[in-house]
Amino acid sequence: MTERRTTTEVPFSAAQMFDLVADIERYPEFLPWCAALRIIIREGDAAKVTLTADMVVAYKVFRERFKSRVLLDRAAGKIDVDYMDGPFRSLQNHWQFTALPDGGSVIHFEIAFEFSNFILQATARTVFDKAFARMSEAFVKRANEVYKSAGK
Repeated sequence: MTERRTTTEVPFSAAQMFDLVADIERYPEFLPWCAALRIIIREGDAAKVTLTADMVVAYKVFRERFKSRVLLDRAAGKIDVDYMDGPFRSLQNHWQFTALPDGGSVIHFEIAFEFSNFILQATARTVFDKAFARMSEAFVKRANEVYKSAGK
């Protein structure tokens, strides 16, 4: 199993960061290797939403599609993603957004995954640290683009 955790402080509110990460349909616009994403099912209300999403990830010669269940819990400031179907043996990621007194926030993100295919798993392990850093940076960069241009 490959696992990583990161904590990032940003000048944007926890609500802004929650909204940015929850807007999964926009991931192909800015997230490296996310070739496509569509929401299949949307259930719930404004406080808690459960999505079933289909995502295509492409890296060099690899192109894989997988399905996940995404729980958006606005009141708790958290987003949980659980794997449903595709090339993984398991995949989970969790986001927690915590407000700071200065109006900024702290983003806690963790991911754990294991591919069913040995070759995919071995390839993922060799590039994952770099990929993880690029993905984390992509969300911060997107926040700067969206919220700085809007006057925060």
